[in-house]
Amino acid sequence: MSEETIFSKIIRQEIPTPLLYQDELVSAFRDIAPRVSTHILIVPNKLIATVNDVVDADELTMGRMITVARKLAKEEGIDENGYRLIINCNEDGGQEVFHIHMHLLGGQRLGPMLSI
Repeated sequence: MSEETIFSKIIRQEIPTPLLYQDELVSAFRDIAPRVSTHILIVPNKLIATVNDVVDADELTMGRMITVARKLAKEEGIDENGYRLIINCNEDGGQEVFHIHMHLLGGQRLGPMLSI
């Protein structure tokens, strides 16, 4: 498992990126290639490569990702109309950066869950 990802550098602000949220457990910032009008990434500050690597001690962090998503959805004004949260796992699941991250997507009507 890698000990360094682009997200690690963003969390530490070695890659200057406006943070929408940061606390001791998670950080959030806009996706550099948004798929919809609101596309925010919420990541644990601790490197956890995939969902398969989550352990019991990570429960608070994983829960915090959800509560931060709710907070940001409200701040973005997408909470009432709705939004989608996505966590991909491994290559077949569509994961590109091996540092768990949750996509907060909204701001427009979203299509079907999967289009294969």
